[in-house]
Parts: sequence; C-alpha cells; structure tokens
Amino acid sequence: MTDPVFLVDELPLVGPAVLDGPEGRHAAVVRRLGPGETLQLADGVGGRASCVVVAAERDSLRLDVRKIERIAAPFPTVTVVQALPKGDRGEAAVEMMTEAGVDTIVPWQASRSVTRWKEARGDKALARWRSTAREAAKQSRRLWLPEVADLASTADIRKLLSAYGAAFVLHEDACQPLALTSLAADAGTIALVVGPEGGIAPDELDGFVEAGAVPVRLGPTVLRTSTAGVAALAVVNTRTARWS
Repeated sequence: MTDPVFLVDELPLVGPAVLDGPEGRHAAVVRRLGPGETLQLADGVGGRASCVVVAAERDSLRLDVRKIERIAAPFPTVTVVQALPKGDRGEAAVEMMTEAGVDTIVPWQASRSVTRWKEARGDKALARWRSTAREAAKQSRRLWLPEVADLASTADIRKLLSAYGAAFVLHEDACQPLALTSLAADAGTIALVVGPEGGIAPDELDGFVEAGAVPVRLGPTVLRTSTAGVAALAVVNTRTARWS
C-alpha cells in the first residue's frame, strides 16, 4: 500500500520536522500513525517529502524527513468546464475528476442549469467543491492539487475556450467520438465542456464552436452530467502521455 499523503504549505528540509495543525491531528488521531511508519508530505505544486514517523504526540507527529523530490506537472493539462448539477452531484463529479487527474475545474452556470449559485449559497457551494477536491487529491496521493475556479458565465467560458490548444464540447448529438478525435501532440492545454441535466442550449453550443471548440460524443449512451466529465477525462488520459 502506498504511503498516505498530508498537505503542507511548505515542505520541510531533510532532517527533523513536525507535522502539526489539522493535518498533524488527522495523522496522529484519525490515522493513528506511529513510530516507524512512513508517510509523504506534499505542497500541492509537485513537491514531495518522504518521511518516517519518529514519535506520535497527542495531535502531531515528529518526523524524520528522508528525501525531497519535485515531480513535473502532468502534460498536457486538462480543464473540465462543469455545468452545475443538481444536489450533491457536483461534489461527486469533483471527487471523481480529481481522482482521475483533472488539473482545473471550472463551475459553469449554464442557461439550463437547475441549480443556481447565488450570493452566500454560491460561496458555500464553491467552498464545498474546493474542499472536496483537496480531500480527493489526498486520497488519490496526488502531488499537484487541482484548481477549482470561480463560477463562470457562458460568456466567460467562450473566452476561456478560445485560449486552449484543443477544446471539446460533450454533446449527445455530435457525430465525432472523442475516442477517435485527433489530439495534436503540441496541444499543451485541453478543455472539456460538460453540460447540465437539461443539455447545452443551442446558442451556447454555437458560441463554443465559434470559440474553436469541437462537439464530440463519448459513446452510444447518455451519461449523467456528474459522470460525463470523468469519462471524458479518462479518454484523454489514455490517448495522451498523462497515463502512460
């Protein structure tokens, strides 16, 4: 089994160190790690410290940091534009996409989204998405934390798509399968757009195509908005160097 990962703002130097705060409390109290066990500290931007537990305190661990490494970011980077789903399906989508390696998630207020993020409610929902991404990254032993961007409008998404090396809109009526779509080797940034339960409105699709996005489908069945993103991400991962 791989070592558990705990997130820190800054990696310690090789030698003695202390893991305290919420992460230290979780390691000592919840995970009950003890002397001789190993763990990794990650700074969320590719840094990793391999450590051995020297002693467990009430809510912290004393560590011996054995090695520091820097891991390159995934290439190409993948952004998923996720239309707001109903209920807690948004958090489920964020969790699955984080585990599959998404680099950025952009919440999108589509015209047909039933859910509306407004004022305090929207702030709380965004905070839950970000917390979900952080916890899923730890669970999946990721060294690069995904970014969950601020809520975006359709106009924002059009501007965003025009800046990407390759952009695709998942649409059930598209003829072209994502699995057979050409992915340029030099497309360092890829965007995938996932619509809401009611589908992407025609004017939204037209705007995205004008911005350079290509409509594609995943397969013969229609996936939920909460699962389409991770399915598309898996296709891209297997067709690029991300999972090689």
